[in-house]
Amino acid sequence: MGNMSATEQMSKQSLERRTLRGRPRRVVRRVMLSLFFLLFRMRLKRIERVPAEGGLLVVANHIHNADPILLSAACPRPLHFMAKKEAFGYPVLRELLNLVGAFPVDRGKSDRAAIRRALAALEHGIAVGIFPEGTRSKVFAMQRAHSGAGLLALSAKAAVLPVAITGTERLPLNGAKGRAEGALARDPGHPGVQILFGEPFHVPREIDGRKVTASEATEIIMVEIARLLPGEYQGVYADALAAESVRRAR
Repeated sequence: MGNMSATEQMSKQSLERRTLRGRPRRVVRRVMLSLFFLLFRMRLKRIERVPAEGGLLVVANHIHNADPILLSAACPRPLHFMAKKEAFGYPVLRELLNLVGAFPVDRGKSDRAAIRRALAALEHGIAVGIFPEGTRSKVFAMQRAHSGAGLLALSAKAAVLPVAITGTERLPLNGAKGRAEGALARDPGHPGVQILFGEPFHVPREIDGRKVTASEATEIIMVEIARLLPGEYQGVYADALAAESVRRAR
């Protein structure tokens, strides 16, 4: 044990302890999806793109409090989310978070414990969910992301699955950030809520013979999310995506 890394010491059994999986999760997921369809007219697109097994880093834009719940239900695999540590301060919510395999992250600093937990899960073939922006966007469009997603992708060498969430900005119960109204209103091009799964990919470890940094890896990830979103949602990554499109066209 003394020579084992911190991630190696975390067994898959310990990571999945008390979490909802297998048939119980499938039953609960069906109920939740039916409820979300009725309440939010939620629809899933390209769900067949979700790999059935293996470590998977699921990354998405973040515009509403409900995004983690909706994405957890949408994903056919159990999804262990990084969740803000403040949420674990409420006993009932903490139990629900533990049930779906969520684990706390301190968004105000580089949380090494959360990174180790996420790496261990990925190395054991578990799907890990993360919102690289760290918090909900105040303008309901993509904002600059932290480097944690890129660090995980490079360290775990796991596939990355980009996901676009649209329509949740029109839902109530979004705390102080409220709904997207007036000048902040968005046109997702569909009624209700939509969750669109992109193509899984691996972040390159080198580009032109130079090692890719965590910040550069995160930029690559965010551009892939932006690629799935309508223009009004692309925010600070719209220019990077446009420039890349020009380079690709050549």
